[in-house]
Amino acid sequence: MDFAGADAIDGARAADRLRTDHAALSPAEARSVAATLLADGAFSEPYCEWLPAWYELALIAPVRYADRRLRRVAAAVAGAAGVTVTAPRFSRPRDVTIDGRPALARVSGFRDRFLLADALLHLEWFVHAAAADGIEVPSALVARTRRESLSYYGGDRESLSPAVRRFQRLLFADDAWVRRVNDRYDLHSRLFALWEDILRDERERLAGE
Repeated sequence: MDFAGADAIDGARAADRLRTDHAALSPAEARSVAATLLADGAFSEPYCEWLPAWYELALIAPVRYADRRLRRVAAAVAGAAGVTVTAPRFSRPRDVTIDGRPALARVSGFRDRFLLADALLHLEWFVHAAAADGIEVPSALVARTRRESLSYYGGDRESLSPAVRRFQRLLFADDAWVRRVNDRYDLHSRLFALWEDILRDERERLAGE
């Protein structure tokens, strides 16, 4: 999206320092890493609330455990560099209305709920992580993306404007991250494979519009 400040953090260097000695991270790198870890940890429980009850009940215990672990690591990284980072707050269905109705009034089925949740919560995740990295994301674009995406994935809107469609296409590219995690840790997870398929299909569909 050519946002200003996108090159402020050398991600490869930060990842290498994190692997070898997290205390070697610069304050800016530590802020970036800690903010990302906190966002990752806080992301999953609200996400579960957007999906069917069986999904939330099956995953709530492991996602809370993961959140606690990620918070501890984030605190260690931030503390070593002397920086302060806070976790974001992600939207839950009770917080949102879409075209004047409750958020999930017009959305049924796992896939549709998954896409709605990702379109909203991944946008919120990105805004939080970008701010920690010094990336300037225009507030008007964020507001328009939120408004259009909610109406498109959970309401009456038939299409996304070009800028919002491009932004969401890039946000849906986390199918690559899901695949790397599944492969890197040799999980052979059917759930991860399902996530990857849904994200990839939606990214490719948006690219083809």
